[in-house]
Amino acid sequence: MKDYRYRIFTSVIEKRINKRILKPGDKLPSVRSIKQEYHLSTSSVQSGYDYLVIKGLVVSIPRSGYIVAVPAKQEISETYPELPRVPRDPVFKKNILLTSDMQDYSESTSFNVAAPSDLLVPQKLVLRTMQEVIREKGAALLRYYPANGSKKLRELLCRRAALHGALIQPDELLITDGALQALYIALAAVTVPGDVIAVESPCVFSVLEVIANLRLRAIEIPVRYKDGFDTDYLKDICTKNRIKAIVLTPNFHNPTGILMTDEKKREVLSIASGYNVPIIENDVYGDLYFNDTRPSTIRNFDTSGLVITVSSFSKTIAPGMRLGWIAAGRFFSETERVKFSLGRSVSPLNQEVVMKLLLSSSYDRHLRSFRHQLEYQSIQLLNQFNKYFPEHAYAHIPQGGYSIWCRLPSEVEMALFYENCNKFRIRFTPGTTFSFTNAYEHYFRMVFSQRITRTSLDAVKKTGMSLKD
Repeated sequence: MKDYRYRIFTSVIEKRINKRILKPGDKLPSVRSIKQEYHLSTSSVQSGYDYLVIKGLVVSIPRSGYIVAVPAKQEISETYPELPRVPRDPVFKKNILLTSDMQDYSESTSFNVAAPSDLLVPQKLVLRTMQEVIREKGAALLRYYPANGSKKLRELLCRRAALHGALIQPDELLITDGALQALYIALAAVTVPGDVIAVESPCVFSVLEVIANLRLRAIEIPVRYKDGFDTDYLKDICTKNRIKAIVLTPNFHNPTGILMTDEKKREVLSIASGYNVPIIENDVYGDLYFNDTRPSTIRNFDTSGLVITVSSFSKTIAPGMRLGWIAAGRFFSETERVKFSLGRSVSPLNQEVVMKLLLSSSYDRHLRSFRHQLEYQSIQLLNQFNKYFPEHAYAHIPQGGYSIWCRLPSEVEMALFYENCNKFRIRFTPGTTFSFTNAYEHYFRMVFSQRITRTSLDAVKKTGMSLKD
């Protein structure tokens, strides 16, 4: 997958703007000077400046070149929906219509599936690696692997976690059939039916389904635009309820794309420690960051084993690569028993393929290119949304991951909006699928992990314009 050459100079400009070395109105180097300094082609330099313009960091002045843009002020909602502070029984409608279920998938512009499209999956790399593994391992791939997963794979995962400061031991790791199974195992290990748990809100539909299937009661903790996970709200409900687990996605929360600060992560851990509540953190998007540094996990700050971290490779390699893991901390024995009851072994082929990728530099090369592509596509969609949707519509700028969280003005009839989605053959995920409540009726999620084309951008434009008629 292509890694954009212009990043060698755009990243320098971005850093200088973010550090206020370059200020609004400052003139930027000409295309010719950038070309000479970084040994790039004219088209590469032009593409780089186009990228900075789309991102809102730079403005093009005709016949004068480029200057640093005045930063746009995001409209932050002060009327964020309030959520009940009492446990909710998960009577959850399976609202999985996703606005246009009547259409054939191939005929629609799909911004509703949180998975990389075929064109963004490193197909050649994965298939070539699979072939190599099959040749090398042969019939050994047809046998059971250890119930906890390959020891070598667990050691590689611990080594990668240590690179961003999380100290995980191979003996506390369980290899699972994806992150959702890992989450199910973690929750089943620390709760019984009827228990009350705290879960972030909005929350991805699949997590809510796990909660419902385990017959748990949930209190939703708001994820605020300004500060992310509401720790004051969490502290209040922990005081008034016997909370048995906290479930959250600290890095690039789905659907908002918000990154929890290290200060917030420590605060959540402090509250959980004070009430002896296990934290189950989903780090499935942790490697998909748009800044320069891979963010920490809550596990980085945990010294008591209270944090259970789950993740997988389905979001970073391919959706069919069903391979996840749990770092179970002090709850290893409980999680091991639940895992064994769900199936003795995860696909040996998938384990060997991931091991081979991690042992080479190919996985990290793919990640660098994939992150650039995701960020660029998020900017394209945001730009289209801000141009063509109603004035008071709002789309939150993600800091990584796959999704943009959008809110439409209260006067918009949502039935009409989804009717227009059908008309223009475009799919979004309705906000109602992200809660046990009706708090997000005027919200929807827009996913940018599918290949974006002129046709798909035109569909966004038409859908937005139709709301202004």
